Amino acid sequence: MADGDSASEANAGRVFAGFDALPNGAAVWDETGALLFANRAFRRSFDFALPVGLLYARFLTAVVASREWRLPDPPEMWIADQAAAFGDESEADYKSADGRVVRMSVAPVDGGGAITMLSDVTAAERREATLLAAKEKAEAIDEAKSRFLRAANHDLRQPLAALKIMIFNCVRETDEARRRELLHGMDVSASVMEDLLGALLQIGQLDAGRIKPRVATFQLSTLFERLEIQFRHQATDKGLSLRIVGARAAVSSDRALLERILSNIVANALRFTDVGGVLVGCRRRGDGLRIDVVDTGRGVAAEDQERIFDEFYRAADDRRLEKTGLGLGLNIVKRLSDLLGHRIQLQSAPGVGSRFSVFVPLGNVWHSEVVETEVNEAVAGEFVGAPILLVEDDDALREAMGQLLDRWGVDRRSAAGAEEAAAIVAGGFRPRLIIADYSIRMSTGLDVIAHVRAVSGAEIPACIITADAEPGVVERVRAAGVPLMVKPVSPPRLRVMMHHLLFERDPA
Repeated sequence: MADGDSASEANAGRVFAGFDALPNGAAVWDETGALLFANRAFRRSFDFALPVGLLYARFLTAVVASREWRLPDPPEMWIADQAAAFGDESEADYKSADGRVVRMSVAPVDGGGAITMLSDVTAAERREATLLAAKEKAEAIDEAKSRFLRAANHDLRQPLAALKIMIFNCVRETDEARRRELLHGMDVSASVMEDLLGALLQIGQLDAGRIKPRVATFQLSTLFERLEIQFRHQATDKGLSLRIVGARAAVSSDRALLERILSNIVANALRFTDVGGVLVGCRRRGDGLRIDVVDTGRGVAAEDQERIFDEFYRAADDRRLEKTGLGLGLNIVKRLSDLLGHRIQLQSAPGVGSRFSVFVPLGNVWHSEVVETEVNEAVAGEFVGAPILLVEDDDALREAMGQLLDRWGVDRRSAAGAEEAAAIVAGGFRPRLIIADYSIRMSTGLDVIAHVRAVSGAEIPACIITADAEPGVVERVRAAGVPLMVKPVSPPRLRVMMHHLLFERDPA
């Protein structure tokens, strides 16, 4: 028997050693609630002694006194509830003082008593919280996209419906004054659709993470001049003054994205200003620059100022008074500013006007990518006689673009494809600029440009116009060193591009 007792003791020792080696805590209590055994991991979970014979209720009191666990109930209530449930199967999670999540499981033991197990579930809880957050974010994005598409569908259908009616009426109208009125209305409807499509494209690119900032140091003066060219006609047509104060500072930002931010703010200011005008200028603020767009418009109520940057959000008065506001321009402003790390500030009062401010870091003028040249020449008349080759395989669009160039006094030739364009050049026409659609039948606009340059024997400046803004297309055009414009192209932006290619050779 002595040998049997010795073997039993050895086996029991191995069992206890095995329990001690467990990574999770384990404690065994007898039917009276007295502690029989607690392994190493269980003892290390607390900074108080756990002697054999310690009563379960005393253990609970010591847990409360240690303040190691954040309890869901008042201490006395928690102790009473846990003691009353001794021996019943239960499981609960507690956050510890060091930020871990500890799961305490209690299970009954045959013959009476219970076993208490402790496990660190911090990683699992964090994974679950991450998955839950990702799920909620995905659902929010899905809901936002559904709301976005509903609003876009509504805002696209309204001007489209008006455009179809006006086209029908215009075809049958014999009064010249009435026809001009209908044509003006058609132009407005087309502009609304153009703005919305452009905004939808930009929002889609932002959602897809396709817009990557290309930060560089550049002169602010040219950007301001481009804004003046883009908006002066719109301001004049509305009877407003547009004053852009020249700036000699160099800033560090993405030039194209900063221009989009400012153009959206200026467009918004002109849209909601009926009397007075819009002022664009800048002030030095520490090691940065504050670019201000100030208007004498309707202003923004205090309760709307936080939400005015949300998608499709328009204040109640704006929805009533303004039928063409899409509620996307300022959302794009906010998202692009966040992308660039530029702070946006709004100061406004109803009936007084608004000041939108964009804070950008100053750059070192000696580190500018290019030497900026100001656009001093008036747009009117600057293109007269300029030989330009237009390549577009869509008959209606080629005709419309041709008429636009004709109004600007351009010496224009049009072609539907590469062979026709080459034949025009071979016949003696020497273009100073090529404007080509990207998707030409059986080829691309880049192929057309290369073919025409080969025939002429000259590196003719060119730009690509496309409705296909896929990243692959954009990269191929950029790699060829040709500037790109996305359809629908507004006449003011086309004028700016033509000016740079014809007179500055800096289409950036």
